[in-house]
Amino acid sequence: MSIRKERLIGFAWQHILLLLSMFFMTLGVALCVRSNLGSGVISSIPMSFSLAGEAGLAPGLTIGGYTNIMNVILVTAQVLVLRRRFEPIQLFQLLIGFIFGFHLDVNMWLTSYFSTYEAISAQIIAQFTGATILGCAVAIEIRCGSITMPGEGIQVAIARVTGKPFPIVKIIVDTTLVVLAVISGFYFFGVWPWTVVGPGTLFAMFYVGYVVKLINPHLGWFDRLLTHRPGFRRYIYGLARFLYPKKG
Repeated sequence: MSIRKERLIGFAWQHILLLLSMFFMTLGVALCVRSNLGSGVISSIPMSFSLAGEAGLAPGLTIGGYTNIMNVILVTAQVLVLRRRFEPIQLFQLLIGFIFGFHLDVNMWLTSYFSTYEAISAQIIAQFTGATILGCAVAIEIRCGSITMPGEGIQVAIARVTGKPFPIVKIIVDTTLVVLAVISGFYFFGVWPWTVVGPGTLFAMFYVGYVVKLINPHLGWFDRLLTHRPGFRRYIYGLARFLYPKKG
C-alpha cells in the first residue's frame, strides 16, 4: 500500500475514533444535565437558553442548537484574539463543534428517561456517572490528536497571546462561562438557575480533570488501537468488495 493511502486510512480511522469519543463525551454531558444538580461548564449557557426557549423567553432551540451557536462565537473569538496567527485549519473546529451539538441532542433524547428522576440519590448517581464518562471520553479525545473543540481552542488561543499557563486560562474561561450562565438565568427567570449551575457543576469542574489525569497512564491500549491499520484496511476492502462485486 502506498504511503498516501496509508495516511488516508490513518486519518479516517483517527476521526472515526474521535467521533466515538465525542459521542461518549456528549453522553456524559447529557447525564450531568439530567441530574438536575447542575450541568457541565460547556453546556451551562446552552442549557440556560434552551430552558428559556421552552418558556417562550428565547428562540426555541435545543441544547445542541445553542451549543452550535456558542461554538461559532468561540471560534470567532479565536480569530479576533489570534488575528494573523489564527491557522485556517482551525476552522474545522466549527465542523467538530456541530457534530458535538448533534451528538448532544441525540444523547439528550436517549437519556430522556432520567428527566423523571427526582430522588437525590438518583440525581447524584446520574451526575457522578455522567462526569466519569465525560472525563474518560475527554482523555480519549485528547489522545486522538485531531482538531480541538472550540471551548478548548479559545483557551489555547488566550494562553498563547497572554503567555499565561494554560491551566490558569482554563479556570478563568470556565469561570466566565459559568458566571454568564448564572447571569442569563437571572435575566430570563429572575432567580439563580440551580438546575443549570448547581453543586454538580462545581463537582464536574474538578472531578472531570481528575478522571482525565487518573486514566491517562492507562490508555496504552487506545494508543495501540489508534495506530492499528491491517484489520481496519481488510474491513474497508471487504466492505468495498461486498458493495461493488466484480462482474463475471
